[in-house]
Amino acid sequence: MANINPETVIANSKFNTFHMLVFIWCFIAIAADGFDIAVYGLALPEMMNDFNITPAAAGAIGSYAMMGMMAGTFILGTLTDVIGRKRVLALCLVIIGLFNFLAGFAQNETIFIIFRFIASVGMGGLMPAVISLMTEYSPRKNRAMTVALMYCGYSIGSIIASLFGIYFLEHLSWRLFFWVSIFTVVITPFFLKQFPESVVFHIRRGNKAKIAEILNKVTQTNQYSEWDNYEITAGTTNSSSGISFNKIFNNNKGLSTVMFWIAVICCLMMIAGLGTWLPNIMQESGYGVSSAMIFTITLALGQMAGSLAGGYMVDKIGHRNVLLSLLSIGGISFVLLSITGSTALLFILIAVAGACTAGSQNLINPYITMFYPPDIRGAGLSLAVGMGRIGSITGPLLIGLVFMTNVPPQLSFLGFALPCAIAFCALLFVQEKHGTEVQKGQFEKKSEALAS
Repeated sequence: MANINPETVIANSKFNTFHMLVFIWCFIAIAADGFDIAVYGLALPEMMNDFNITPAAAGAIGSYAMMGMMAGTFILGTLTDVIGRKRVLALCLVIIGLFNFLAGFAQNETIFIIFRFIASVGMGGLMPAVISLMTEYSPRKNRAMTVALMYCGYSIGSIIASLFGIYFLEHLSWRLFFWVSIFTVVITPFFLKQFPESVVFHIRRGNKAKIAEILNKVTQTNQYSEWDNYEITAGTTNSSSGISFNKIFNNNKGLSTVMFWIAVICCLMMIAGLGTWLPNIMQESGYGVSSAMIFTITLALGQMAGSLAGGYMVDKIGHRNVLLSLLSIGGISFVLLSITGSTALLFILIAVAGACTAGSQNLINPYITMFYPPDIRGAGLSLAVGMGRIGSITGPLLIGLVFMTNVPPQLSFLGFALPCAIAFCALLFVQEKHGTEVQKGQFEKKSEALAS
């Protein structure tokens, strides 16, 4: 009977059709999430007319959705380590699709708020599950790039929604945007049939046959069987009774945990603030509605570029160095955005801002996942993203206050420079030496390379 560490087997595997299957499903899930978040802003003008609601009420509906995402991140996200990440992800897809679909039939704002809030709970729980699964099943050699590429699905979903709005919104009802979301319910049975459950989950329940089946697919061999002894990081198999949240503060992880929370709050504050106010800022600066939407697409393209470039550089210089570089460049780009008068330069700087904000968030998620041991990765990430929702809720409000001071619209971009600086300082205090054994091994390897 062989003693096998499945995490090591997966980390040392070569990317093949099994990894591609996991990637495609995670990409689709993230794209659906990006689409469903973007459609609210696109449908808002017509919905305000149908429901006869004020801009303040419309803003409140958006805030309720962010609160629903925060609740979903905590409630569903933390369940990934209890009932299984695959089941949580499937549940999220059903909740998102079904309740966004029902929101499209709402006859007043109250019913819409209820359905949209429930749908947002699914949105909040989806991201930690997807990140945890993609990180777990990615080979170590190209893990950062794989996760970053997967995250481009969010921007793709946002771009599809924007293009849908540009070409069809004038001719179709805003309700169609929400009816399309039923797609995630339709694909869920196929997802459940094809997608693997977390190996950690199977180890907790002693499902050796399932573990062997997954490892044989990962390695494209038949060398693993249910008679082998499968072990992961100490403590993983003893956590089936539930999650102890103090574990993310144990073993000198407390300071790093809080610093991760601060960094994620700042990143999501910038992402939500830009997503909410960029069209308004550009229109108030003299650009038309179509031009403002093109600026939004430029932002999304920048987000993808930042995720891919950052994922590539992580394999070269490490997560924290890439994140510190992105946040530095992001802060500078926001300062330049507030003073430039060149349209061409505005497009370039907005793309850079997208790369540095969403790019940072997309890279900090796998960084957090790798910091914690396997039995609390889902909890550690979901709590960080859950706390980060504070930034999602407050970001649009804070930028709105800046917008109301009657300063020139472009000066509002200065409001995004401060979160860049705070996130930069927070990441300086992350103590990588207290991360997981996987991460320690990477740091040791880097030190050996530098020494040689």
